[in-house]
Amino acid sequence: MSSEDSGALLRLAIRVDRDDAEVVLAELLELAPSGVEEVDVSDQLIEYAVYGAPGELPSLPDLQAAVGGALVQVSTSEVAGDWAERWREFHRPLVLGDRLTVRPPWEPAGQTELDVVIDPGQAFGTGAHATTRLCLELLLCSEGVLAGGAGTCVDLGCGSGVLAIVAALLGYAPVLALDFDPLAVEATAANAAVNGVAVDVGRFDLLAEQTPDADLVVANVLAGPLLSWAGMQERLPTRLILSGLLAAETDRVAGAYVARGMTLVETRVHGDWAALVLIR
Repeated sequence: MSSEDSGALLRLAIRVDRDDAEVVLAELLELAPSGVEEVDVSDQLIEYAVYGAPGELPSLPDLQAAVGGALVQVSTSEVAGDWAERWREFHRPLVLGDRLTVRPPWEPAGQTELDVVIDPGQAFGTGAHATTRLCLELLLCSEGVLAGGAGTCVDLGCGSGVLAIVAALLGYAPVLALDFDPLAVEATAANAAVNGVAVDVGRFDLLAEQTPDADLVVANVLAGPLLSWAGMQERLPTRLILSGLLAAETDRVAGAYVARGMTLVETRVHGDWAALVLIR
């Protein structure tokens, strides 16, 4: 019986030089937005692993293109028969103080002001990655650095829709969630319905189209697309949260937006990752 017939879960692991690990991780998260497992192998090596059913994992050419010369070894192994439970354990609730819980549907309701249910499905996580967490923290403190209250909001690169859903719960309206990946569009629409919020969802190419005008745009994508977007967007929003950035990339990205007339008002860091708040 083949792995595909048995419903097995596969673990795809790559080992890379530690010096290149941060850049590699950023690229891998584009291929595996649900999350990447990190294992310290030695002083010189880091192993990153992603999990999925046969046919769902990134292809070897895509991996090689993302990792480049940092690649030391790649391997694939079959996870034990209790993979469904292991997959569930990989997606744990995110709790931000007494304000917000973001959880998969099999976890009990949170004891916080806001309780958001996100089904990670097969392609997206529940919002626990550091870059999403940073965006959520900044959304929740909107009475501070994002002073000016709610208004219209665009979630650019929405993934599973967690940022758009939380924005809607905080009073932003209308909220528009955009992503190039059709699976993200489907996931966001389904998660918005589960949480009972009104979110308009659409497919969108931020490198080829003008983003609709909004009071707040939240863009949790990588530095490369954010730099391109800064140059091609005709009108930047009044308030902007940018994430998906390595901490070392913040000066370059912030500079591209400051050159367009925006003011950097906060840089927030969590581990190796960072988020920026800019206002016009």
